[in-house]
Amino acid sequence: MTKLPPSVIPFCTWSRPIGLGWDKPYTVRYASNIDDGPWHGMPLGGFGAGCIGRSSRGDFNLWHIDGGEHVFKNIPACQFSVFESSGSSSQAYALCTEPPEDGSLKTWQWYPASRGVGEEKTTSSPHSPLPKTTGTYHALYPRSWFVYEGVFQAELTCEQFSPIWVGNYQETSYPVAVFLWTAHNPTNAPISLSIMFTWQNMVGWFTNALKSPEVRVRDDGSPVYEYQPRLGESLDNSNQLVENSESIGLLLERVSINEPVQEGEGQWCIATRKHPSVKVYYHTRWNPIGTGEQVWQSFAQNGSLPNDVDNTPAAEGEQIGVALAVHFTLQGGETLEIPFALAWDLPVTEFAAEVTYFRRYTDFFGRSGQNAWTIASAGLAEYQTWQQQIQTWQQPILDRQELPDWFKMALFNELYNLTSGGTLWTAATERDPIGQFAVLECLDYRWYESLDVRLYGSFGLLMLFPELEKAVIRAFARAIPTHDDTPRVIGYYYTIGADSPIAVRKIAGATPHDLGAPNEHVWEKTNYTSYQDCNLWKDLGCDFVLQVYRDFLLTGADDVEFLADCWNAVVQTLNYLKTFDKDGDGIPENSGAPDQTFDDWRLLGVSAYCGGLWLAALEGAIAICDVLTNRRDAENTEELVQQKSIYEAWLAQSRPVYQEKLWNGQYYRLDSASGSDVLMADQLCGQFYARLLGLSDIVPVECALSALKTVYDACFLKFHNGKFGAANGVRPDGSSENPNATHPLEVWTGINFGLAAILVQMGMKDEAFRTAYAVVQQVYDNGLQFRTPEAITPVGTFRASTYLRAMAIWAIYLVINQQ
Repeated sequence: MTKLPPSVIPFCTWSRPIGLGWDKPYTVRYASNIDDGPWHGMPLGGFGAGCIGRSSRGDFNLWHIDGGEHVFKNIPACQFSVFESSGSSSQAYALCTEPPEDGSLKTWQWYPASRGVGEEKTTSSPHSPLPKTTGTYHALYPRSWFVYEGVFQAELTCEQFSPIWVGNYQETSYPVAVFLWTAHNPTNAPISLSIMFTWQNMVGWFTNALKSPEVRVRDDGSPVYEYQPRLGESLDNSNQLVENSESIGLLLERVSINEPVQEGEGQWCIATRKHPSVKVYYHTRWNPIGTGEQVWQSFAQNGSLPNDVDNTPAAEGEQIGVALAVHFTLQGGETLEIPFALAWDLPVTEFAAEVTYFRRYTDFFGRSGQNAWTIASAGLAEYQTWQQQIQTWQQPILDRQELPDWFKMALFNELYNLTSGGTLWTAATERDPIGQFAVLECLDYRWYESLDVRLYGSFGLLMLFPELEKAVIRAFARAIPTHDDTPRVIGYYYTIGADSPIAVRKIAGATPHDLGAPNEHVWEKTNYTSYQDCNLWKDLGCDFVLQVYRDFLLTGADDVEFLADCWNAVVQTLNYLKTFDKDGDGIPENSGAPDQTFDDWRLLGVSAYCGGLWLAALEGAIAICDVLTNRRDAENTEELVQQKSIYEAWLAQSRPVYQEKLWNGQYYRLDSASGSDVLMADQLCGQFYARLLGLSDIVPVECALSALKTVYDACFLKFHNGKFGAANGVRPDGSSENPNATHPLEVWTGINFGLAAILVQMGMKDEAFRTAYAVVQQVYDNGLQFRTPEAITPVGTFRASTYLRAMAIWAIYLVINQQ
C-alpha cells in the first residue's frame, strides 16, 4: 500500500454510468429461458474455481460457485461502503444504488444512481458526453473499475480483477478477487476516509439439496433438472479474526468440516494489507438480514467499527456477516492505494451424488478446504505482479491502431465466459497432468463443450490457453469409442407436437455432441442433450477432426503426441460418418430432420454446411496422416498410408459432387434435395477452416467470393438494413422463406463472428467489421453484456444467454494475425 497516481483505465472499456438502467433491455424469446435482466457485470474468480459477478449498480449478484449451476441474487450484505469526513461535514454510503427489496439493512444509506438525460452512452461513441452521473463503471475482462464522481470530495476508483492472463495455468485457477482502491484528495484541505468491506458467511450454501434430481423435458425440448441451493442455511457457521505481519482479515467458516470434504464446504475470507498510515477496524459477527445498525451506526458516525470479536456459531435460522474497514486521512493532493482481497476455498465439485472432483487450484493450496486466508494473503502479496501480468498481455492488443476500439473491447470482454460459463477445471492427475476442463454451452442448455458450438467458440481458449483446449479435445477422443444404449425421447418432436422415436444415448464411433452435464458425470457420460438424436448429426465428426488438426497446427505443430492420442478416434468417427453416404456419391447426406448445429432447421441431401465441413475434415485427416507417418517413432506407417489413400479417394469423389449439386452460379444452395432457395449465411464454414489450416480450397475462390458477397447483401444488408447482424438464412432478396421459422431468422452472435472471420480471410475486411460491429452494438447497448446470448431477434428478444459460441470473435483476431 503506497502512494501512487491513479491507475489508467484503458480507453476501450465497456462503460456505463453507475446505476443507470435500460429503457428497453432485450428480453427472452421463450419464457422458460433464463432472463435475469440487464444488471450483469464482469465476473470475478479463476477458471473452474467458481465466480462472482458485480453489476454496474454495485451489487454482488451472480454466484456461479457450484460448478455448472446458476444463482442470480443480490446479497446486500456483500458490499463496499465509504465514509468521508471533511471539516465539519461527513457522509457514508453503501456503494450500491439498489436498496434491499426485503427491507433489510434499512439503517444503511445507499449510493445515488446516475440519471439518464437524452441518449444513453453507446459503444459507437465510447467517450461522448455522459448524462448526469454519480460515476462510471468500466469493464475490460479480466479487469473492471468503478469511478465514483460527484458525491464524495475525494476521487475514488476501485479496480477489480482476478489473476487471469495468457498462458498461465496456475494463478488463473485461483478463487480470488482483488479490489484495488485508489483514493486521491484533489482539495487543499485534509479528507478522512474509511472504506468498509462487508461479507456474509455463505459456507454450505452452494450445493444442490437434491442430490439426484429428476430430469424432465422443458417446453423448448431441452432436458432440465431442478437445482436447489442451500441459500440461507447457516447453522454452525462462524467467523474469526486472522492476521499476520503483513495482512489482516476475517475468516468465514463452519464449526466442523467433513472428512473427506464435501461440496459446499470450506471457507470464505476478506482481507486487507496493514500500513502505518491506515487504521483497521473490524466486526466478526453481525446480522446481515437485520437493520444493519451493528456496523452502520459507528461507521456512518466516524468511519469506525466496534472491533468486536465473537466466534459464536450461528444458531438455527440465524445468519451472520463480517465487516472490515480501513480508515485514513489524505492531505491535499495526496493519493493512497488500498488493496482488499476476497477469497473462497470450496475445493470440491460434485456432479451426481458421490461423483466428485477437486478443483484445479487445490494443486497449489491443498484440498482441506481451510486455506481461504492463505489464498487471500497470496492475493494481497502478489496483486501488483498479477496486475502487471494482465497489462503485459493486453497492452499489445490495445495498442494496435488498426483495430477499432469497440472490437478490442468485445474481444476481451467476451472471454468472461471462460470464468462464468459454469466452468470446470479439475485437479491434475497422471492421465491429465493439467486437469480436465469444460465450459457449458450456455445456462439454458446446461451441458459441457458442445462440439458444434465450440467449433466457433473455442478460438479464445485455443489462442490463450492451448493446453486446456487440447484437454477438451482429448476428452472427446476418449468418448468416441464408447457406447451407451440408454433409451431416450427426443425433445424436438415434443415441440412440434409429434410422436418421438426412441433413440439410444450414444453409439460407438459417433462423435458425442457434448461432454455431459453437471447433474451426472461430466467427461464420462456424454451426449447429455436429447433435443435431437445427436448420433445422426452430420457435422460433429467433421468438427472433431478439424479441431484436432487445428489444435495441433496452431499451437506450434510440434505436439505429435496429441495427434497420436486422437488418431484412432479420427478414424472411427470418419468411418461412422461415411455410413450416412446412402447414395454412394462420397458425401454423407442430411436426413431431412434437423441433424446439425442449426437443430431446428431441416436439411435434406447434400448440404452446403455439412458437405463443406466433410470436405475440409477429409483434408485435415490427410494432413494428420502425413504428420504421423513422418514422425520418427511411427509404428503404424502402413496403416496410416492405407488410411490416407482412403481419405484421398473419398475427397476426390466428394469435391466435384459438392460443386455440381450445390453451386447455382451465385452461391451454394442450402442443400440438394429440399428445393429451398434460402441462402445460408454460414454456408462456407468448411472453406473457412480449410484456409485457416493451410489446406486446399474446397471450392473455387471465385465461387467463394461470389457466395460471400451474396450472403453479405441478402443476410446482412437486406435484413433490417444490417442493424442487427446477419440472419442465418433468407432468400437472395432478403425475404424469409417461412416467416414463422426460428433459426433461419435469428441473428446468431457466434455465427456472425464466424462469418466476419471468413470475410476477413477472403479480403472483405470492411464488410467483416461492419457485420461484427452490428452484433457487438446489439449486445453491449441492450443489456446483454456478460451474458451474450446465442441468438437475438429484430423485435428485441434473445435466446440462450451466456453462450459459448460468441467467443468466436477471437477467430476474427486470429485471421487478422495470419494476414
